[in-house]
Amino acid sequence: MPRPRRCRRVMFGPNVDYFKPRGINLSILETVDLNVEELEAIRLHDHENKEQVECAKKMNVSQPTFHRILLQARKKIADALVKGKAIKIHGGAYKMPGNDGTGPAGQGPMTGRGLRGAGQGAGRGQGRGMGRGFGGPATCKCTKCGKEVPHVRGQPCVNQKCPECGSMMVRGDL
Repeated sequence: MPRPRRCRRVMFGPNVDYFKPRGINLSILETVDLNVEELEAIRLHDHENKEQVECAKKMNVSQPTFHRILLQARKKIADALVKGKAIKIHGGAYKMPGNDGTGPAGQGPMTGRGLRGAGQGAGRGQGRGMGRGFGGPATCKCTKCGKEVPHVRGQPCVNQKCPECGSMMVRGDL
């Protein structure tokens, strides 16, 4: 039986959880799943230009583990860019610090464990269930009149009707 995975420390909650090529409907695109801790590795090393040893300490993992996370993230991002796939940011084995409710950006004591398939960390240890999404403020926009209404998380915009003209709504921020 494999050793349980340690939760990685993540200090950043992104405002978006999807990236996709412009002009292509999300329903016909293949999707690459990028874990929250993989995004954190990219942020620390590539965006903030920190050394791997420092990044590993910040994420509470060993340097070789950080290197593997970083390589996996870069491979997924390259695959999405080269093959024109969407990138979905979600899940993983991570924990946001601040057990006193402070967490990064006041988000509180968040933990996440994405469903990674049978026997790959799903449902073990602290933070059972799905990793929490980080979608920021979003709107649903009418395809006919352009009216925007606040997006209700968990309810697809295409299932809603415009309150003014009754037409189909689409996600306004995609």
